[in-house]
Amino acid sequence: MSDPSLLILSSLAGGDKHGYAMMVDIEQFAGIRLGPGTLYGAITRLEALGWIRPVGSMERRQPYTITGGGRRHLRSELAKLNLVVRIGLGRLENV
Repeated sequence: MSDPSLLILSSLAGGDKHGYAMMVDIEQFAGIRLGPGTLYGAITRLEALGWIRPVGSMERRQPYTITGGGRRHLRSELAKLNLVVRIGLGRLENV
């Protein structure tokens, strides 16, 4: 799974984070390092879709939170990925 949008939504499903914290979290759970351009481009798209939104902060860094729509989208996409994984693993066992 290397889709930046799904990685960001998965990171935010664990709690609000600013960009750098998302980069660190994603690298820890997925082993994928998103560059700043990729990360912030995806954040902009996710915000435009209404799947994430900024939360107020007194700090320099802007934290984001996942919205209800973002949670529904993430759940749907992960269910599709899960199906592919189950089928793929099942086929490997039958080889």
